[in-house]
Amino acid sequence: MNSFFGKLLCLILLILKYRYICAADPTDGFTLVPLTEENFKLQKPYNEPLDDRYSDKDGVRSFWIYNHDKPFKTDSTTRPRSEARITGHDYSSGIWQFEGYAFVPSGTSGVTIVQIHGAAEGATSLQLRMYDGDIKYYKYNVVATNLYDKWFRVNIIHNVDKGKIIVFIDGVKKFVVKDQGPGDLYFKFGVYAAPENSSNYMESRWKEIKLYKK
Repeated sequence: MNSFFGKLLCLILLILKYRYICAADPTDGFTLVPLTEENFKLQKPYNEPLDDRYSDKDGVRSFWIYNHDKPFKTDSTTRPRSEARITGHDYSSGIWQFEGYAFVPSGTSGVTIVQIHGAAEGATSLQLRMYDGDIKYYKYNVVATNLYDKWFRVNIIHNVDKGKIIVFIDGVKKFVVKDQGPGDLYFKFGVYAAPENSSNYMESRWKEIKLYKK
């Protein structure tokens, strides 16, 4: 009898271990959307050369700005940015997913590092901002903590038809929120200074950017 229960316990532990190792990935069931450099539209302060606010080296895209920088065009009243807008794949329905690996150096704070642009009201459906090493939903809910000076995986699923956004960090579901309503939607990543309390220097680095859909 003891032998039977011992074997049963071992079997249960093996099943639990297998389930943990083979846990569903955020991209399971999605189809990869091909991207080329033409799908990345870069935005930077209008009076600065691109090379002074952006670099692409060895597969790593680096974006940086200063708090006093100009907006991306002369007639804009927005805060400074150095961002890549994924173009050619705007969406207004269906289920879409952004994936990328991000690195934010310590000291960078008060800055949006990735966002879904477009909404029924307002400019965006989602902003993930870095504040003192923690990622927040806008300036409100804490999504993940202690992320300075390390590479971390970001997955954002937007189910437009259900009006739901899910955020994964390093493959773990961290945050679920209702979106801001329908609109012309697209993903952006890089650095965009928050409305207030931004550090003087802001930087994020990105690699392995992918787009998926269902």
